[in-house]
Order: sequence, then structure tokens, then C-alpha cells
Amino acid sequence: MTSISMTVNGRKVQASVADNKLLVEFLRKDLGLTGTHVGCDTSQCGACTVEVNGSAVKSCTCLAVRADGATITTIEGVAAPDGTLHPMQEAFREHHGLQCGYCTPGMIMSTIDLVKHRPDVSEAEVREAMEGNFCRCTGYQNIVDAVCAAAGKMKGAGK
Repeated sequence: MTSISMTVNGRKVQASVADNKLLVEFLRKDLGLTGTHVGCDTSQCGACTVEVNGSAVKSCTCLAVRADGATITTIEGVAAPDGTLHPMQEAFREHHGLQCGYCTPGMIMSTIDLVKHRPDVSEAEVREAMEGNFCRCTGYQNIVDAVCAAAGKMKGAGK
């Protein structure tokens, strides 16, 4: 067992974990943050995407011990403290960029990262960037529309 410490959604956490425990397991089982989903265990689907030190990471291929000292944001930490949705969350809702919702947290985390690094993202760039996130329920057009709409709002809000 290894002792780890990190900040998750603005809250400092400490735990002892097995050296082979995946970050996604730590978040879901130890911290009860079940918005981060396990879809494939092979880094293919993107359902487990979280932000680690400001970058999107697929948490099913990251060991919890590697995140020692990191600042992590999960889907539970994206909305404002008063419950106001992040512009990306609001855009997914507004443009019906979700159906069953299983892949949605990972999609939102990935696309927040995308827009943060490319605020003037084009539809073609969104499609290319989303190749690592799979949705089995919706057509991707509504997701692309949501990301493009949120990009404008995020740029205007300085997020």
C-alpha cells in the first residue's frame, strides 16, 4: 500500500492505495465519485476522462499513485459551487448532445479541455478531437453542435 494525497474537485484527499489501483477505481470506489465511468478498461472509449493538473486524462489507464500530489477535476467538480452548470454541460443539455448519459461525463471533460486549448475550435477540429470518445446512442452531430456552442460561451466568459 502507498499513501497518496491529491486535491479532487477542490477538496484535499488522502488515502492508502494498492500500487496497482487505477485512478478511475480510486475516484469511484474510494471517493464515491461515480460520474467517472468505466466503459472499456483499454483507453478506447473516453468514458473515464477526468482532468489531471489541467489536462484531460483517461483515468482507466492511470494509476492512482501516479496522481499523488495532483489536482483532479471530475464531472462532479465542473459545475459552479451554487450548482450553475458549466457552459459545456449547459450546451450538451441545450443541444441534446446526450441520450443515455453514460459517455457524457467523459465527453464533457474531453471537450472542456479541447476548448480550453483551442477556443476558436471548428466543427472539423471537434470531430477529430472526439475520435477518442465513443457514444453508442446518439449521432455525433448534436455533440459537435454543443461543443461549438459552448466554445463561444466559454471564450466570452474566459473559462
